[in-house]
Amino acid sequence: MRPAVFLDRDGTINEQMGYINHISRFVMLPGAAAGIRLLNEQGIPVVVVSNQSGLARGYFPESLIGEVHAKMNGALAEGGAQVNGIYYCPHHPEAKEERFRLACDCRKPKPGLFLRAAAELDLDLGRSYVVGDRWSDLKAAAAVQAKGVLVLTGYGRGDYEYIGPAQQVQPTHVADDLYAAAQWIVQDMAE
Repeated sequence: MRPAVFLDRDGTINEQMGYINHISRFVMLPGAAAGIRLLNEQGIPVVVVSNQSGLARGYFPESLIGEVHAKMNGALAEGGAQVNGIYYCPHHPEAKEERFRLACDCRKPKPGLFLRAAAELDLDLGRSYVVGDRWSDLKAAAAVQAKGVLVLTGYGRGDYEYIGPAQQVQPTHVADDLYAAAQWIVQDMAE
């Protein structure tokens, strides 16, 4: 079993715009592809884990998630990068569609997406990293005993300043962006 890097999507890989309810709203963050490429070059599996409650709330169709991920994969490929898997939670307790209205085990900070990815991709969660811009990402990291890395993109800077000080779970590392997080992870893994 190998360690992996689990990445939040919105605010970590692409600009945080609230709900990406149209393909035109997907904009990659500078350095995101380079950061993922750095991890790829080290042979570290990279897995995207994302809450997508906008689907459950009826803000966009499920097909748009596929379009966004295709656009993301295309942009990453242009930057010489790739991800090994994409997992998302479509659920929310207040979902418009009943099929999405449930108390699931996959909505971060719950560990379901990570457990599924680990089982399907033969990953060691306890030696892995979770990178995201929200405290829910850090709590998910703690739930699977991975190292949590907070990026200051997206909601990260505000969460770090206003939400973080009162939280029991704290990041193992804080990075300016995904590229800086990837650099730190590569170095940390080598120690």
